[in-house]
Amino acid sequence: MTADQESRSPLETEPVQKLIVRYAIPTALTLMVNCLYNIVDQIFVGQGVGITAMAAINVAFPVVILVNAVALLLGDGSAANISLCLGRRQQQEADDTIGHAATLIAASGLCAAIVSWCFAPQIARLFGATDTAWPEAAAYLRTIAWGLPFQLICPAFTAIIRADGHPRYSMGCMITGAVLNLILDPVFIFPLGMGVVGAGIATVIGQVAAGVLFLAYLPRLHTVRLRRQALRPTIRLTGRILALGVPSLLTQILTALVQITLNNLLRVHGAASVYGSDIALSVYGMMMKVYQIAHSMFVGVSSAVQPINGYNFGAKHFLRVRQTFRTAAAIALVISGVWFLVFQLFPRQIGMLFVSDSPLYLDCAQHCFRLYMAAFFLYGLHLATASFFQGIGRPVPSLAIPLARQGVFLIPLAILLSGRFGLDGALLAAPISDMLTFLLSLLLVRREFAVWRQRDWIET
Repeated sequence: MTADQESRSPLETEPVQKLIVRYAIPTALTLMVNCLYNIVDQIFVGQGVGITAMAAINVAFPVVILVNAVALLLGDGSAANISLCLGRRQQQEADDTIGHAATLIAASGLCAAIVSWCFAPQIARLFGATDTAWPEAAAYLRTIAWGLPFQLICPAFTAIIRADGHPRYSMGCMITGAVLNLILDPVFIFPLGMGVVGAGIATVIGQVAAGVLFLAYLPRLHTVRLRRQALRPTIRLTGRILALGVPSLLTQILTALVQITLNNLLRVHGAASVYGSDIALSVYGMMMKVYQIAHSMFVGVSSAVQPINGYNFGAKHFLRVRQTFRTAAAIALVISGVWFLVFQLFPRQIGMLFVSDSPLYLDCAQHCFRLYMAAFFLYGLHLATASFFQGIGRPVPSLAIPLARQGVFLIPLAILLSGRFGLDGALLAAPISDMLTFLLSLLLVRREFAVWRQRDWIET
């Protein structure tokens, strides 16, 4: 083997399928563990404190979503730029990117903590706390504020460490924090009787533990080096990081807006259905928790291909980039098909995991799953396509895909169709949006590869 071959990154030498599996599985498992931990956490609070406490924690959840949105903005943007720079052999800018990321992540986490601590009562009111839940919601927000800098560190550095070629380390860090939280939750809630504050303390301890493990890895980065002079952000490189990370930020924000919109529509139109508002809302919440587990698999595949695409596009290995996209799209569509069958064949069984003694609840679960997930077999392509564009440094088409699905298609269709068809109209907005986004993704990627053929980057 020549010295040049030895110095080449596995991202440009190893088989694409092997790379995707190596990167995707740790990421997907990490996200799935976090989803399961959120479900179990709600069970502990509900059983140990009560319904009001669950409402208080739910009021605080948008803060978590917004912090994760900023984390993905900085983490995915930095990881994408690092991969592109390494592929172009621009080592200094790759090193500068990790320095910028460290400063931006630390500053954002500190700001989030200060704002949440100082304005916890006002935030609780703004996010819909009732009079009975408001004191506990404010207390919970002030407790978790101490962990927000570390909560931001974890997903942000997950993307960066994955781009460094060590996704398993990120998985270990996240699972350590989640398991620690799961162990401490019942301890603080049941024998110590600390209520939602105890749940918040357990969350903070888990986040701090995971965050410290992530920070401990920074001196051991393999592909980039953290240098003191790069810790002072510049406008040019900061803008580049933010531009590449905006699709991830927007996806998170739009996800929150979709849930808020559907919650309100199901509350209104569920009341006019045989199920009633409470059952319709609870089923939708349950369905979204199960959906997040499926979504984790798609994010795992999308995250896996991002550093592969970024590095090889920067290195001008365009055929390998196309091969990576095609493989990722095929895997994502297979996952979509499997979950489509699960949602269509076993909706009542899924509902029974949450509520087993209400036939009307189970009827609603079956009805909602079969309508809302009617086109889920197409779902995977748009995530793979958005990740492809983000990885090759094309934030505009990457941004257009989640914006179109959730902001242009899903939310307006849900409002329009529910006005005419009630509950069913709100539910049918999702499969229609999935079909339209599938066609949009095909159009964008076919046009991109057509440009590559015109430039003789790939064969016809």
